[in-house]
Amino acid sequence: MTGPSLRAMTTSDLPSVLELEAVIFGEEAWSREMLAGELGQQPASRYYIVAEEGGALVGYAGMLAAGDQADVLTIAVTTSRWGRGIGSLLLTALLAEARRRGSAEMFLEVRADNVRAQRLYKWWGFSEVGIRRGYYQPSGTDAIVMRRDVAAPSDAELSAAGRPGLVPDSGGAR
Repeated sequence: MTGPSLRAMTTSDLPSVLELEAVIFGEEAWSREMLAGELGQQPASRYYIVAEEGGALVGYAGMLAAGDQADVLTIAVTTSRWGRGIGSLLLTALLAEARRRGSAEMFLEVRADNVRAQRLYKWWGFSEVGIRRGYYQPSGTDAIVMRRDVAAPSDAELSAAGRPGLVPDSGGAR
């Protein structure tokens, strides 16, 4: 059995993405309008991808790239596929695209209560650089801001390239 394949997200993916958004992010899920607006900025400043397996959407991710900085905007994986490396696959693709666009560093925000996602990002070479108090709305949950250099692949990326599926994974990270 082969693993998931990645491709560019399109507006035809929005029903499946919105369904996954609701399951993973609940009341803080993005709306159709927000996602459509993000897709409308592709490829100029945005990069959105989906992971498919067996004809079904099993994950997606998005990134903003401007100047020498990239920002992970969202990553989500369907709960039935957690722990199978799909989050790592998506993050690897975002890092590769950031590198291709000439980004020197990548940032992200992750919920302070999402230890699983924090573990994934730390494994991929991100380090904590700050906290945004009350960032996630309407819950008011804090966000941990994380950063890493993009220029050279991390040990995690090199390991994943040689052994796909043997890397930590996160179900939803934003």
